[in-house]
Amino acid sequence: MHSRLSAGERYDEWQRIRMGQARVVVGARSAVFAPVENLGAIIVDEEHESTYISEKTPKYDAREVAVRRCERAGAVCILGSATPQIKTYHNALRGYYTLLELRERVSGRPMPRVEIVDMRRELVMGNKTIFSGALLAALRKCFSRGEQAMLFINRRGYNTFVSCRSCGKTVKCPQCDVSMTYHFQQRRLKCHYCGLEVAPPQICPACSSPLIRYFGTGTERVTEEIARQFPDVAVVRMDADTTAGKNGHEKILNQFRSGKAQLMVGTQMIAKGHDFPRVTVVGVIAGDMMLSMPDYRSAERTFALLTQMAGRAGRGELPGEVYFQTYDPNHYAVVAAAAQDYRLFYNEEIQRRRRALYPPYTVHARLLFTAAQEELAAQAAQQADTLVRDWISAHPNERKTLLHMRALAAPIGYIRGQYRWQLFVKLSAKAPDAVLAYLETLSHLETPDVLTDLEINPNSML
Repeated sequence: MHSRLSAGERYDEWQRIRMGQARVVVGARSAVFAPVENLGAIIVDEEHESTYISEKTPKYDAREVAVRRCERAGAVCILGSATPQIKTYHNALRGYYTLLELRERVSGRPMPRVEIVDMRRELVMGNKTIFSGALLAALRKCFSRGEQAMLFINRRGYNTFVSCRSCGKTVKCPQCDVSMTYHFQQRRLKCHYCGLEVAPPQICPACSSPLIRYFGTGTERVTEEIARQFPDVAVVRMDADTTAGKNGHEKILNQFRSGKAQLMVGTQMIAKGHDFPRVTVVGVIAGDMMLSMPDYRSAERTFALLTQMAGRAGRGELPGEVYFQTYDPNHYAVVAAAAQDYRLFYNEEIQRRRRALYPPYTVHARLLFTAAQEELAAQAAQQADTLVRDWISAHPNERKTLLHMRALAAPIGYIRGQYRWQLFVKLSAKAPDAVLAYLETLSHLETPDVLTDLEINPNSML
């Protein structure tokens, strides 16, 4: 069960499950609601993935649904991951879950050798390309031996933004407060939030200067650069652009699995779950890209992606080697991922969260207000701020659970033609249900021309 099935195909699968003709259901997030009778187990693979949270109505966390459904059915819920969520591992250490660990690879195969490549040093040495000398040398040897390699960069497109060298302005989407990405094959600028496509400007829209330049690197550019370096090597690219059609994933994976391509370039969709025995070299082009994101989970997500990507190398009889290219080689998430040591990362991260009062030591709640006029969204957020403060004042027992609250514009304040304001609330981890229940009532207030959503520990702080 998954979103690429047609309505008829999905109905047929639903009926087979409902009639008991299928005893095993394999599917994506929504499969947790499959009408299985006599449920014995739910296995949540790669449980750390943020995509288990549905941000569209109906909103739910498939992991929480799986746990609750198994509790009611007397079934077993297995949350599996090489890089579990900090919250999940914390709960296991506290005895809420049973912790089972696999400390070595299947058949005792060695973990791949991981090298952290300092790209600052590469610049000093005069290398201004997107590939380090070590990675290029490893790829050259890999291809000469007839083996396969994978390159990961978590940005699709050719250039990640277009900017004016005269006034410094970046070309942004007129419907969203984000920069547009240049896609070379279509010769178009695309917004990855609303999908708007426009032709790239010849002169700056702000100052009319002709000094328009393209910056940053995406999967499209990495693929082109590889073609220059290794013209005889067959390459496949796997990202949201190349897998959009029906069975898009399967076609690319089959091409690589069959050996028709020696190199796969892709975004995070290539980082986990794949088992290609002939892959001996893995390169991460910009390993620290996500560390600059304004989210307390940026280190956790960086560690998970790097560790998962490293796990693609050396899965067969041949040993693997991995190269993390980074401008922050001493960051604890990068160092722990290179050591492939989850406990090392967890011990550092949990201490930082305790000091900063981040989950799992607190609960973050966000009331998000969107409107076509910014004043309406701002007023709704500020009104909610006042209502919550008044409610807390009238309930002194709950006052100590409120640690911080502020109404402000969302980090990305404009998406799809709608302005976004938020009321951010930080509560103690033992906040009574009454506080969350009151926030829930505010999300149902009918404010003219304003859409309100309540998020508990939101998937994205943007």
